[in-house]
Amino acid sequence: MAAFVLAIGLGGCAFSEDVTGTVATSGPPPMPARAAPPPPRIASAPAQPTGSSHPDMQPAALRAAEANFSRCIASLEPKARQAGVSAAGFRRLTAGLTPDMSIMKKLETQPEFSRTPGEYVEMLVSETRIQKGRQAMAENAAVFQAVERTYGVDPYVVAAIWGIETNYGGARGSYPVIQATATLACVGRRQAYFRDEFVAALRIVDRGDIPESHLRGSWAGAFGLTQFMPTAFQRDAIDFDGDGHRNVVDSVADAMGSTANKLKRGGWKPGMSWGYEVVAPRNFDYLLADKSIRKPLREWAALGVTRASGQAFPNGEATAYLLLPSGANGPAFLMTDNFRAILSYNPADAYALAIGHLADRIRGGGPFVTPWPEDMRMLSRAERSELQQRLASRGFDPGSADGTMGQKTRIAVREFQVSVGMLPDGHPTGDVLDRLRN
Repeated sequence: MAAFVLAIGLGGCAFSEDVTGTVATSGPPPMPARAAPPPPRIASAPAQPTGSSHPDMQPAALRAAEANFSRCIASLEPKARQAGVSAAGFRRLTAGLTPDMSIMKKLETQPEFSRTPGEYVEMLVSETRIQKGRQAMAENAAVFQAVERTYGVDPYVVAAIWGIETNYGGARGSYPVIQATATLACVGRRQAYFRDEFVAALRIVDRGDIPESHLRGSWAGAFGLTQFMPTAFQRDAIDFDGDGHRNVVDSVADAMGSTANKLKRGGWKPGMSWGYEVVAPRNFDYLLADKSIRKPLREWAALGVTRASGQAFPNGEATAYLLLPSGANGPAFLMTDNFRAILSYNPADAYALAIGHLADRIRGGGPFVTPWPEDMRMLSRAERSELQQRLASRGFDPGSADGTMGQKTRIAVREFQVSVGMLPDGHPTGDVLDRLRN
């Protein structure tokens, strides 16, 4: 993924704190077919301060965990055996395993959200990525036709995920997944979560789905053409090419089929768009721009909300909610259940919007009609925390002052905007913070 990630919390496939390849534009060529030696494991580096206040991330705790690493891994054998990993496979895959302590820095590095949603979407939906998507779909036309026929999922959305996650396979990450997940399973603040990922990674190799030498990915363990976490692989990956292996690393068919399966499980409905760019009428009630407010498209139309293209909504009974990624001054969208299916892959609105838009552009659609606001300023993490503190001091409830702009914070922003006569779009901008300061 990128050096910039909007997702907060755990996503469906890629781990949300993983910042490996989303906007990568280059990388190693596709890996060779099979039989290759196991990947070299990264030598352990001394534990370094991470800047975290978490007790498990302090230097002394990291040193102790590193010293106890072999015993920790050995203690996970019963869990692995219960999950179906053979005794011989466990011994073979963990022999000589050492932690990669450099991952601890990455675990604690929280990327600054310096790009606006418009900048983020435009960065991902580049002309190069659009053209490469068309080429990739043409080269694998039979696969994408089979994906649509089998799962009823829009093949252009599947291709867009491939393009944004790994640049169509060109940037998959280079960390040995077993070593990375083993490190996180026994060191640092996310051990409980990553023990399941480590065991799942062992099982993938032990049952022969993907050779250990090919199981490389991000520092957090996401791998393959469309970046599956090991447990998501176990749940959603399929053998779409019929060779007896679920290989989302080397098989385009398996990767695209597994991605479509994930979207279908996430609630994808055949024959429906992910959403529509719309225009709200003058004096629109922006309190309706709330994910919890879902209306049939015909009701939105009755409120004066029209498609930016000027076309009619194709299915007036389909329900949707109104999303304003950059506030009332930027593009507006009515999002269907299929947008929520994309969010099951990564729970960030800007990510899902980029996926949907790239899919439409690969299909031949044009750019958004309403331009992104050029004068919008994203708040720094410190400013977001300050905004939450100032909202709380005025009697609003933004939740914790952690700098995360979740639903509670957006509701509090909207309530504040109503109280001072601002347009209540719930968008935490520099203008809102300035009003709070004054």
